[in-house]
Amino acid sequence: MNKFTSFLAPLMGAYVFYQKASGHWNEASYEPNLLLFDRYLKKQYQKASSLSQQMVDGWCRKRDSETNNSCRSRIYVVVSFIRYLKKRGKTDVSEPMIPAKERRRYIPHAFTDAELENFFRACDSLPSESKTPEQRSRKITVPVFFRLLYSSGIRTYEARMLKVEDVDLCSGTLNIRYSKGHDQHYVVLHDSMHKLLKIYGAAIGKQYPGRTYFFPARGDTFHKRSWVQKNFRELWDKYNSSHATAYELRHHYAIENINRWTDEGFGFDAKLSYLGKSMGHSTLESTRYYYSLVPGLADILEEKTATDFKNIIPEVDCEESNQ
Repeated sequence: MNKFTSFLAPLMGAYVFYQKASGHWNEASYEPNLLLFDRYLKKQYQKASSLSQQMVDGWCRKRDSETNNSCRSRIYVVVSFIRYLKKRGKTDVSEPMIPAKERRRYIPHAFTDAELENFFRACDSLPSESKTPEQRSRKITVPVFFRLLYSSGIRTYEARMLKVEDVDLCSGTLNIRYSKGHDQHYVVLHDSMHKLLKIYGAAIGKQYPGRTYFFPARGDTFHKRSWVQKNFRELWDKYNSSHATAYELRHHYAIENINRWTDEGFGFDAKLSYLGKSMGHSTLESTRYYYSLVPGLADILEEKTATDFKNIIPEVDCEESNQ
């Protein structure tokens, strides 16, 4: 972790240690936002020795450029940090109000077979002549990383933060430690993906012996979100004209699975549960969201289940977030 530099650095370090020890630390989201708060205190309050309400309110106030949801993401770790301090008698400042969550009407891109073929063709066509270790790593990592997203439905940051010890190449399972809501879960790989990860693991291990992360970046760390965004954008745009994001491969995974149910009988309540657990959903409502994304499926379900449909598939009141 990067070093904290403000007057709260010791307390921030203790807070992070406590959160990690209790299994409630999300390195991909909480760490960068706590570091930004630390930098803010360092810059604006160089001579301060204690936390004040003015400092907290100044940082946590919703900005004109923010939505409620983006503000929530930015300040949640600060609110949690203040709660930690208050319980230990380290501060008397009040917790800032967290903006109400906004329900989003997000419609993910509907991938076509041709678009996916184009994208993976671009992934497989990265230049063979690589001058740096990073370029050589990119050549073999990018095709495998995006195929893992496509075939497993895991979140992009879950893939980025996979450690070598989290990938069981004998059984073909992933141990997802850093998941939304802190829910650790396991994912069983498709046989073809299992085989590909074995080949990749052997190849990348020669370049990064003793690496910590399965998809390593320079400095024995994991790739940042910008790495995923930059690579996906470049390779998607090479042969496709539509707009899509890497995270939408997760939506595609869910929808493709649900579409298969129409031909496999209607034990779909169990299938829904299995899909939700595989995707790391903490509630079935998160998985039910995908019914609204499958054209015509709701009508098919209602026809086959009659009056039970509304009991099985209630109104959806939550949506996935793009991470």
